[in-house]
Amino acid sequence: MPKRVFDSTRASWFLLGAVMMCLIAFNGYLAVSSMKELSSTQTSLTNTGDIITKLNNLHLSVLSAESGQRGYLLTNDELYLEPYQEALQQVRAQVVDVKTIQSEMPEQQHRINEIIRLSEAKIAELAETVELARQDKEMLALRLLKTDRGQSIYMELRGLFDVVRQTEKSYRENLFLRLSKGRDDALLNFVLSGVLSSVLVVLMLILSFTNVRKERKYLEILEMQNENLAIKVEERTQELRLYSEELSRSNRELEDFAFVASHDLQEPLRKIQAFGDRLESSFSLDLGEQGQDYLKRMRNAAYRMSLLINDLLEFSRINTRGRSFTATDLNDVLNDALDDLEIAIQESDAQITADTLPVIQADNSQLHQLFLNLLSNAIKFRQPDTAPVISITAAMHEPNIMQQAICSDWYLIQFKDNGIGFAGEYAEKIFTPFQRLHGRSEYKGTGIGLAVCRRIVERHRGVIYASGEPGTGATFTLILPADATPFGSKGD
Repeated sequence: MPKRVFDSTRASWFLLGAVMMCLIAFNGYLAVSSMKELSSTQTSLTNTGDIITKLNNLHLSVLSAESGQRGYLLTNDELYLEPYQEALQQVRAQVVDVKTIQSEMPEQQHRINEIIRLSEAKIAELAETVELARQDKEMLALRLLKTDRGQSIYMELRGLFDVVRQTEKSYRENLFLRLSKGRDDALLNFVLSGVLSSVLVVLMLILSFTNVRKERKYLEILEMQNENLAIKVEERTQELRLYSEELSRSNRELEDFAFVASHDLQEPLRKIQAFGDRLESSFSLDLGEQGQDYLKRMRNAAYRMSLLINDLLEFSRINTRGRSFTATDLNDVLNDALDDLEIAIQESDAQITADTLPVIQADNSQLHQLFLNLLSNAIKFRQPDTAPVISITAAMHEPNIMQQAICSDWYLIQFKDNGIGFAGEYAEKIFTPFQRLHGRSEYKGTGIGLAVCRRIVERHRGVIYASGEPGTGATFTLILPADATPFGSKGD
């Protein structure tokens, strides 16, 4: 008897489970069908609303740009340029945004494409008249403004805006009707689901009660682990903070030491040079040939040491004596460097070509020094009996994740020459202070110029690296942010 009761109970539970599974499957089918229909309708509604919004924004921006244009042309007041340029940027951005629109109606898509074409034509017309005015051709700009070209473009554009809006509104009304019908169909499904849900809720309550007890236990364990982790993170953060402060103090001490040491070395060096000059002027005949050779070597060594001290001072002051960043036109920086190298360029018959360079936030004097070092190296390390050919190119750079955290816009600038080049194994070594690949008799210098270049680029939060081959020239690549704060400033 008990076995028969047990079998009957098990059969009842099995039958109940089978019925519930069938009900769940049926309701699931209805729910999925309803949700697909509602989702499709809602997506269409969102799309048509998005189309109307984007086109309205584009229309308003075109009007704003045209108002700014007319204000500037009529008043010739630079104050009107800023809202005009902002509106023009918005129009360009919104044209790009409108190009992403995909209408569900082919005729609408054709109208939208025509709106894009007319908007771009309107942008060109606005830019042309403003550019004429900025070139002191106001009369020509006003004459162009008074023609019907801009007005006809706008009237055609407005007509298309109205047609597209009205069509989308009608389509949206149809979608609302379809959405209402879909909701009515879904209501029946929800009623059926409610009955089944009532049964499932009771089971869920029982399971929930059991799970709550387990979760509380797990949460207590997790909270203890989080507290321990927070304590460890705080301890580690404190250690890193102390290490950072110690590192900053150490860097300051090293820079101060370099400055003081270099400054203190100047005095005895000046005495060596002064007494060497006196020996040469007063006792050169008494020294003999060997003595004069020793004196010449001593003076050359003193001169090299003076260069080294000055370069060391310059190297140590890059971070501590740098100026605040301001908007810097790299074309002006390049022209100033070329002016400084005018004699060297003429003597070597160097040919230098350059792309249009960007404007970035930077220390003007340090970038002048950077360009001067790179150009003078390209001229200095040329091949015998061959005129230097130097090309400077600029392009946008796609930043990596770390660079994006600093700035969104980056530039890649390259200095390429046809000089003696270097082996790839020395690509990193040449940026080390006082490292030379050639003897002093071949090429003059202290070997710190490229180290200064790297430090300047790093202060600008950029990257510099070199590549080349012996006998074919070298390429120095700079990757610089358009807008950044100096490295080592407050917040680092």
